Amino acid sequence: MPRPHRVLGLVGLMVAFLLLGLLSYRVSEHYGIEDMREKASHQLDILGAAIDSEVTRHASIPSAVELNPDVVSLLRAPSEEQDIRQVEANRFLQKLNDHLGGPAIFVLDTSGTVVASSDWIFSDNLLGSDLSYMPFFRDAVRGTPARHYAVDHVRHEPGYYFALPIRDEAREWAIIGVAVVKSGIREVERRWLAQEAPALIVDRNGVVLLASPPEWRYATLGPQPLDALERLGRQQFAGQPLGAISLDINLDGADEGRIVRLPKHLRDDVAPSQGARPYLAMARHLSGAAWRIVVFSDLRPVGIQAATHAALSIAALGCLLLGVLYTRQRRRLARGREEARAMLERANQELELKVEARTADLSDAVAGLQREVQERQRAEQTLRAAQAELVQAAKLAVLGQMVTGITHELSQPLGAIRTLAANAAEFMRRADLVTAEKNLAIVEQLTEQMGHIIGPLKTFARKSPAVSTAVDVAQAVDSALFLFESRLKKESVVLERRIAADACIAWCDRNRLQQVLVNLIGNALDAMHDEPVRRLSFSSERASSGKVALAVVDSGCGFSEEAVAHLFEPFFTTKQPGEGLGLGLTISRDILRDFGGDLMAGPAPGGGARFVVLLPPLPSDHRETLP
Repeated sequence: MPRPHRVLGLVGLMVAFLLLGLLSYRVSEHYGIEDMREKASHQLDILGAAIDSEVTRHASIPSAVELNPDVVSLLRAPSEEQDIRQVEANRFLQKLNDHLGGPAIFVLDTSGTVVASSDWIFSDNLLGSDLSYMPFFRDAVRGTPARHYAVDHVRHEPGYYFALPIRDEAREWAIIGVAVVKSGIREVERRWLAQEAPALIVDRNGVVLLASPPEWRYATLGPQPLDALERLGRQQFAGQPLGAISLDINLDGADEGRIVRLPKHLRDDVAPSQGARPYLAMARHLSGAAWRIVVFSDLRPVGIQAATHAALSIAALGCLLLGVLYTRQRRRLARGREEARAMLERANQELELKVEARTADLSDAVAGLQREVQERQRAEQTLRAAQAELVQAAKLAVLGQMVTGITHELSQPLGAIRTLAANAAEFMRRADLVTAEKNLAIVEQLTEQMGHIIGPLKTFARKSPAVSTAVDVAQAVDSALFLFESRLKKESVVLERRIAADACIAWCDRNRLQQVLVNLIGNALDAMHDEPVRRLSFSSERASSGKVALAVVDSGCGFSEEAVAHLFEPFFTTKQPGEGLGLGLTISRDILRDFGGDLMAGPAPGGGARFVVLLPPLPSDHRETLP
């Protein structure tokens, strides 16, 4: 070609090379970004499924807590009985927590105070904490199940909370409390911090919960008002400062992929001294946790790949061999993408199978808990029936021990009645009616005396269900002492009775209280049998909790510290073999607890034993009816 044509040809060829290179670059960049978007989408699917499974796997636990009778009893109980009910509820929550492996489970009353918790055995437990400011409590107490990310103010550990209102069937399904499960996110943090590329988990308020790099944690996507951030910090993050860093990243359209550049103040956290590199931001919503996952994929490899493709396209225009090699390279890359896609699909299928298996395990656990609740209810009914039979047997055993004394008490009046009746008949035959009338009057007095002896015995021996009424503690003590009157005189026991009549009125079952006192008096007399000084004292006072405290103190041999630890265990006794079954104190404490009382024991000052019977006070609606 002539020289001018060669120049034009070279210029045209250079322009063709440049246009082909530019076109190849754009096309390769487009496909590279699409390929990265697809990989990022699969990565988000796997991460989202794993995080959703880890966070929400304890979501069904509050339903099991709501069905537990100990929890319902605790929320129903008045303030003076909550100390007793709280122990059973704490133990149930601890067992449930140990069975499920890790979550913190606790119960709040309607004021937002933690009244039972699975971590009650630790010093930094949540008992008594006020969580009324937490969003999940406010939603649940209004009747809406809630789930929320928050940081507790006791251990300052983040977690995901599931809250469910507890309704009382006996009060027309009114809300009496809230069951809450705190699901740990340590596994999520471990997975998340292992990400090499920048990644975020953002809540609905635009606050970064987890981030790689970790310096972005508790930052905000954009500037927010300080008062809103302070309110969120108090309600969800235990007062930790939020918004110290604003990422200033616009994520509109990130669900389909968006190219962003990190602001200058964030570049040193990711890649120091490498300038403002472009990133492909991909976002995915987690419906179960109300979170948003954002992954930033570095586009620098895509740019390098596009430049390479452009160079290869230019070389392919002049060299068919390089074009063939370029085609083979493309096929190899396509096979690699297909293999990666197949691996991701297999991993996704395996993850779905694991999720199904975990769900089935949780369903089996809930069914097992329901069966256990039913079995415990049946066992409790059987136990109450057996306890009632043991109480009646104990009464009859006490009456059997007192047969000799009762016979002696009745034989004297009967002999006197027989003599006086014969004398009255003789005086009437002699027409001495005045003397006969005096003899019959004495017979009447003796008959009334025998009625006073038999009346308490009939009341004590009667088998009746426990019904709480207003009971004069002094009168109950007198009735129990009457049954031991002959034995007290025979053994020369000094009685100290510092209880005024009508001074202490308790709300309990009179017959059951008398049975407990008979058991305590009998034990005291047995303990003082070989002592030179036998003293038995009774006193009562009002405890700080409002309950009536009745103290029974003897001067017997007392008991050791080891015996105190096992005193209320069934079949434990300090008596000689054959003299007792070791059930009296256990039954007595169960009787008192049935109507809201309790029984405590300890050494008495100066030697001997001291038992304290705690009895519930008279309800406010019955106090006005007393004279």
